[in-house]
Amino acid sequence: MAVLAEKASRGRRHSPDPADRERRERGRWHRLDMKLSPYMYIAPFFIIFGIFGLFPLLYTAYVSLTGWRADTDGSQHDFVGLANYSRLLHDQFFWNALRNTVAIGLLSTVPQLLMALLLAHFLNYRIRGRTLFRMGVLLPNVASVAAVTLIFVQLFGRDYGLINWLLTTMGLDRLDWQAGTWSSWIAISIIVTWRWTGYNSLIYLAGMQAIPFELYESAALDGAGRWRQFRTITVPMLRPTILFTVIVSTIGALQLFGEPLLFNVSQTPTSGGSQHQFQTMAIYTYDQFWSKFKYGYGAAISWAMFLVIVIIVLINLFLARRMRGIEAS
Repeated sequence: MAVLAEKASRGRRHSPDPADRERRERGRWHRLDMKLSPYMYIAPFFIIFGIFGLFPLLYTAYVSLTGWRADTDGSQHDFVGLANYSRLLHDQFFWNALRNTVAIGLLSTVPQLLMALLLAHFLNYRIRGRTLFRMGVLLPNVASVAAVTLIFVQLFGRDYGLINWLLTTMGLDRLDWQAGTWSSWIAISIIVTWRWTGYNSLIYLAGMQAIPFELYESAALDGAGRWRQFRTITVPMLRPTILFTVIVSTIGALQLFGEPLLFNVSQTPTSGGSQHQFQTMAIYTYDQFWSKFKYGYGAAISWAMFLVIVIIVLINLFLARRMRGIEAS
């Protein structure tokens, strides 16, 4: 009997306690939750990016290596290797589109960012109605690109446009803004500048408000005027923000599509003018895809445009680092 009682008590001592087992189970789930939760939180972004970003990019790269043409045979996927890219190097229309894109980008980006910086500097001071002004500068960006471009097309009209009327009142000749190369570049650049200056000025304004106001007070006590404060305090402190806007504006300029497409409403929109004088790379890609149904060649143009964007952004970063190194030394 004593032996049986001892075995029973030993069994009770070694039998798992339900509460202890529940605590161990909760601890195991807690450790698993701590390991997996961060990945679960960021998983939606990577899933959406993989479906709508990475997969189209890789699929476009595959299509660019084929001779797929929907106008001859919709199921044609013959592998042609780098033939589309080799053809691209000898395509005068592609180089013309690249030249137009870079020219319009420079004519719109440089004045746009300079005016945005000055406008933000003005809005950063305590003036009457500054909240109303800050809201107002964003209105052009809120407006539809189609509506804005069509209004500017009327303003730049050859016969009855307001711009040409102003030129004639000053004794100058009328311009056919759509027919000329430089005139069309300037007109489209004005549209882009009008739409995006306010947006960039608000980005600069946010960066300016992060600059300690004591720096301006100290500079004012030392006799520095507003212009000198702008040059010696605002611009150096805003350098990361300026670099960001330069890169984003450069990418946007190289992808310019809506403004030049709608600027040519009187002719074939994808031609970019009678002599392709303002046909950008995005419009040329669209023309190859949906007007000529050359999917393989259009995909090659898309990837070439992507590589041009990467190269120009890397050049911007290199120049920014060189300037930072020169100033530091």
